[in-house]
Amino acid sequence: MISCTEFIPAYSELFKFIEAKEDKKAVLGFWEYLSDAFLTNLKDLVVEQGIEGCWTYWSKTLSEEAADFTMELDDEKGEFSIDMHACPSKGRLLEYNHIEPYRDYCEHCDLLYRRVLEPLGYKYELDRSRTDFATCRLTVSKIKP
Repeated sequence: MISCTEFIPAYSELFKFIEAKEDKKAVLGFWEYLSDAFLTNLKDLVVEQGIEGCWTYWSKTLSEEAADFTMELDDEKGEFSIDMHACPSKGRLLEYNHIEPYRDYCEHCDLLYRRVLEPLGYKYELDRSRTDFATCRLTVSKIKP
């Protein structure tokens, strides 16, 4: 069985292909489709478990991807965070000499998960200032009524 990380170059190339054939708006539409069609498990976990559902979801997915990360959950404050020390997706793309990563590759994480969490009443912040080094920080917090 091939691992999910083997698909990373294909994703990057697909994003470039869609933008070349259409435009950036088409790429965003594709990501919206992916979020709506395939992230129902994240939505279900957060609806059922609250902010702890983020921990449940990402502890499984990031472990499957062999990411180097630190997660924190503060139930009392209603906050969850991920410090991505070494993103396996972007890191793999940066290692390749024969592929230029899609210039906005990391933007897909922002759109996919923001689209799920914000309608559920969570503030979603993704610091992508260091994605050229395969690192980022995600913070999700419950919006106080």
